[in-house]
Amino acid sequence: MQDPTSDPDPDPGPHLGTGPAPEPAAPSPDAPAGPAAPAPGAASAPDPFVRVRGAREHNLRNVDVDIPRDTLTVFTGVSGSGKSSLAFGTVYAEAQRRYFESVAPYARRLIHQIGAPKVGEITGLPPAVSLEQRRSTPSARSSVGTVTTLSNSLRMLLSRAGDYPAGAPRLDSDAFSPNTAAGACPSCHGLGRIHETSEELLVPDPSLSVREGAIAAWPGAWQGKNLRDVLDALGYDVDRPWRELDPKDREWILFTDEQPVVTVHPVREAGRIQRPYQGTYTGARKLVLRTFADSKSPALRARAERFLTSAPCPVCGGGRLRPEALAVTFAGRTVAELAALPLTALAEVLAPAAAGRGGETARVLAEDLLARISTVTELGLGYLSTDRATPTLSSGELQRLRLATQLRSGLFGVVYVLDEPSAGLHPADTEALLVVLDRLKAAGNTVFVVEHHLDVVRHADWLVDVGPRAGEHGGQVLHSGPPELLAGVEESATRRFLFDRTPVPARPALVPREWLRTGPVTRHNLRGTEGAFPRGALTAVTGVSGSGKSTLVGALTEETPGVGRLVTVDQKPIGRTPRSNLATYTGLFDVVRKLFTDTEEARARGYKAGRFSFNVPGGRCETCQGEGFVSVELLFLPSTYAPCPDCRGARYNPETLQVRLRGLTVAEVLDLTVESAAEFFAAVPAAARSLTTLLDVGLGHLRLGQPATELSGGEAQRIKLASELQRPRRSHTLYVLDEPTTGLHPADAEVLLRQLRGLSDAGHTVVVVEHDMDVVAAADWVIDLGPGAGEAGGRIVAEGPPREVAASRDSRTAPYLAKALGLGKAERG
Repeated sequence: MQDPTSDPDPDPGPHLGTGPAPEPAAPSPDAPAGPAAPAPGAASAPDPFVRVRGAREHNLRNVDVDIPRDTLTVFTGVSGSGKSSLAFGTVYAEAQRRYFESVAPYARRLIHQIGAPKVGEITGLPPAVSLEQRRSTPSARSSVGTVTTLSNSLRMLLSRAGDYPAGAPRLDSDAFSPNTAAGACPSCHGLGRIHETSEELLVPDPSLSVREGAIAAWPGAWQGKNLRDVLDALGYDVDRPWRELDPKDREWILFTDEQPVVTVHPVREAGRIQRPYQGTYTGARKLVLRTFADSKSPALRARAERFLTSAPCPVCGGGRLRPEALAVTFAGRTVAELAALPLTALAEVLAPAAAGRGGETARVLAEDLLARISTVTELGLGYLSTDRATPTLSSGELQRLRLATQLRSGLFGVVYVLDEPSAGLHPADTEALLVVLDRLKAAGNTVFVVEHHLDVVRHADWLVDVGPRAGEHGGQVLHSGPPELLAGVEESATRRFLFDRTPVPARPALVPREWLRTGPVTRHNLRGTEGAFPRGALTAVTGVSGSGKSTLVGALTEETPGVGRLVTVDQKPIGRTPRSNLATYTGLFDVVRKLFTDTEEARARGYKAGRFSFNVPGGRCETCQGEGFVSVELLFLPSTYAPCPDCRGARYNPETLQVRLRGLTVAEVLDLTVESAAEFFAAVPAAARSLTTLLDVGLGHLRLGQPATELSGGEAQRIKLASELQRPRRSHTLYVLDEPTTGLHPADAEVLLRQLRGLSDAGHTVVVVEHDMDVVAAADWVIDLGPGAGEAGGRIVAEGPPREVAASRDSRTAPYLAKALGLGKAERG
C-alpha cells in the first residue's frame, strides 16, 4: 500500500501490511524440530516466533517453518528455489491481507489487492513493510527528492519561510513543484529542457532527393512512401536534390505545422492496382517531436532522439518553475538552486536557520530537513542532489534511498521484508548496509532479508535455506536456524560458498593487442574520462556505487571503432504480460508449432502454424482468449483467477488439442520443463539447440510456457543470454552486461561466468559492470572507477589484470579483490 504524501507525483513507497496476530497454534505433528510454541496456560508470555504452516505458494511444498522475531533473518537458496515465495509471497502477502481486512469494504474496492497466499496458517505475525526491487523504469519526473520526500519539505520551506519580492503574494507549496500545473514552467512543462531540431539533423545528406531518402527523419516502409507521395501530390519536386530546392520549400517541408489533406494517386509497382486515397501531410519536425513525446516503443523514441537536440528551457533557464516561484529565495538561493546542491552542501546552507537565525518557522522546517538529510548521508549518499532524476541512479543508490526513508520513519515492532538490499552495492557499501539493518533491528523490529551476498548471510542471526535446487526440484526448507549450523546440511547449495571458501584461481595475465576505446566522456560525474577495453577479453568494471561505472560503459556503442555488433543483456522482464513466455521469447515455440503443423493429423485438417498459437483466434480457446484462466471480480475482496471453465487451463480449443505430437498435445508440450523438453526434442536439431543453451545457463527447471511475469530478473537475464548464445556468431560481438550477478545465488553466478568465459574465449569482447569479487577475480582485465561516488568519483583509479588492480593503493575495490584472490598483505603491495 502506498504511503500518502503531499507530493503530486509521489514515488511508490514501501508496502505496508498488518493485522492482529492470531493466538499461537500448536505445531502440526509433522512440523520440523525447532522452538516449541508456548504451552497452554502460558499465555502471558507471547510467542516469540512467526510460525508458518502448510505454505504452498508457487513451488513451495507444504512448508512448515518457525522464524524468530526481533532478529535479522536471511532467506537463501539458488535462484528459483522458493525463498521469495516464502518471504514475500507467503509471509508478507498474509500480513498485507490482514491489513486490508481492517479496511472498510468500500475503500478496499479502490485498492489493488494481491490474492490471499496459499498457506495453512501463520501465527505470531506482526505488521509488515516490504522493500522490493523495482525493475521497471522510473518516471523522468521521479527524483531523489520525491523518493525521500525531501522535496516536500524543501518546497514548504520556500513557501513559509522564503524571502519574497516586495508586494508579492505568498505562494502555496505546490507553486514550487515542477510536477503541478501551479508550479510547472508553461514552456517546458516542468521538465527544464526543451527538444528542438534543425535542417542539418533532419537532412544529413542534402545531395539526395526526397525520393532517394533525403529526409532521414521520416519513418521507413509504407509511412515514409506515403509522405513522399503526399508531398508529390502537393506539387513539390521529390526528384531534385534537396540542396537545389527553394529554401522556402525546404522550410515548409520540414517545419510546417499545417496538415493539408490531398488526393494521392500512387505509382509504385507495375501490375498492381493502385487506388487513390486521401493522404495527410505532417512536417518532419512535428513528426519527430510527436514520436519522441508519445511513442511507447523505446526503439522508436531512440530513433527520434537522434534528430533532436536538448537545451535548457529559455523561459525558466532549466529551473522548471514559473517566474513567480523562482523569484522567491532562501539564504539567497531559489528552490531550483537549493535542489541542485549536493545534500552535504544543502545541509550547510540550512544549518544557520536550524540554529534559530531566521525565525521559528524557518528553524522548525530546517531542522526537519536536516534530520531527513542526515539519514541519507549516513548511508553514503551525501553527494546526490534532490533534483537528481531517479532513472540516472544505480540500483544500489535507489535501494539505499528507500532504506533511509525507513530509518527516518521510526516504526517499531514491524517486520521489514527486504528483497536483496545488497543488489548493486560495492562491498564497501555493503558494510554500511549492515549497520542500517542492525539499526532497524535495534529499534525493535524484525528484519527478513532475501539475499545472496555472503557477507550479509554471515551477519544474520537466523538463516532459512530453501532448496535444494530450483523450480520443481526446490521448494523445501533445508535449514532454519543459526547460520553456523548450515555447515552440517550437505544438500544445501549455499553451504559450499559459506564455509568451503577457496581463492579464485588467477588467470594468465592478459597482454592486450587490440582495444575498444571510448571518450573522452563528460556525463554525470565523468569529466573527460577515456576508457580502453581489451578486445576479445572479459573486462570487469568496478567501483563504489555512484562512481560512474554504468556511465562509462554506456559510452560503448555500435559506432565505437572495432565493434562489429553490440548486444546488451540486462535484467528487464522479457515481457509484460503472461502471454509472453520462455518458448515465445527464445523462438522455440516457432519450431514447436511447425512440428505440430507437419503432423499427419494437422495436414489432414489443413491446420497452419497459426492454429497452434494461443495469441490469435482459430486454435485458441475463445472463452479465455488463450489466457488459460478467467478473472472473477469480487468487488471488495481481491480479484481471483480460476482455470477457464471450457479449456481448464489448456488455452486451446478441443479441435486443436486433438492433434498430438508423439502423444503430447501442444498444451502438454508447453507444460514441459526445459529438462524434459530437451529429452523429448533431442532428435530435432532446431529445438535441441535452444534447449541445450537454456540448460547450459542453469534454467532447466523452467516450464516452456512459464509466463514472463513469473520470472525473476536473474532468470530473465539468463533467457536473454541463452537466446543470444544459440545464434551463430560469425563476426566479432561486444556483449555488455550491467551487474549480471544481481539476484543470482553464487552457484548460479558460477554458471553465468562459465558462459561469459566461453564467449570471450571464442574471440568476442565481454564487458560487465560488477560488484561480485569472485567474478571480478576471474576476469581478464579490470577497470576500477572512483575513488568515491558522485563528485569524488568519475575517474579511473586502477586498471589492468586483477592481480595488478588488487595491489593498487588508491582503489577501494583492491582489498576486497585481493581477498577473493587469496592474496596476503605482502602480495598486495
